[in-house]
Amino acid sequence: MYSDDDLTVLDIDADLADPLDQLPAIDEDESEAHKPNPDLMLAILDSQDVQQRMLATRAFCELQDDRAIPYLIRLLNDPCPLVRVSAAYALGRNPSADAVEPLVKQYDEDWNGYVRKGVVWALGNCHDRRALHTLITAVRTDIPAVRLWAASALAQMASVGYEAVVAAVPPLIESLRQDPVAAIRSNAAWALGQLCRELPSNVIYATAIDALIESFAEDSDVGVREDAKSAMLKVGDTRGLQVIEELEQEGFL
Repeated sequence: MYSDDDLTVLDIDADLADPLDQLPAIDEDESEAHKPNPDLMLAILDSQDVQQRMLATRAFCELQDDRAIPYLIRLLNDPCPLVRVSAAYALGRNPSADAVEPLVKQYDEDWNGYVRKGVVWALGNCHDRRALHTLITAVRTDIPAVRLWAASALAQMASVGYEAVVAAVPPLIESLRQDPVAAIRSNAAWALGQLCRELPSNVIYATAIDALIESFAEDSDVGVREDAKSAMLKVGDTRGLQVIEELEQEGFL
């Protein structure tokens, strides 16, 4: 669906990151004096000056303020890709049901891989079933940086409902078994572990555990094997725990 040319500066060896990946976690105890003034930032969200718009959208990657949501939705199709990506991240910090459809539309239309990556992250944080199709498409067809975050975002379907969890499991299994990038396989393992905790002991659950066991026993990357093991330990699946014990007793590393 997308070409690697969409994100020519992507460096897989650098953790598939871009500068906005380093956004700090929101600290509720942080002094308000160190945060941007939300009223001032709101006032310049629709500035004619691209630098001002960029400053304001980046501010709402840290600030949480519902008043900003309509502005951020409009800024998803700003002519400047740096504003668009900041708007996507800001909507991830300020999730809203109103933003889901505009985010989906922007994912479908945006040529910029960094923007799509921010959109995928925001859609995961929205915890909305309408995001499911886009996240599945992203994990299956997009460039590596977007697939990485789509795998993690699909784990958020655990809070959406059983049908969403069931739909999210097969593409994550595909990713765990087939994706050529180890970091993406690791994220898929983690996400499957999160989803399995919400499933009853049925065929979907058993298939996911089978995939985690297979990955733990056979993946060529040590990190992926460790993440598959960690996922099974957190789920507490009896069969998975037995396989882990048996392989470790045999000296499997």
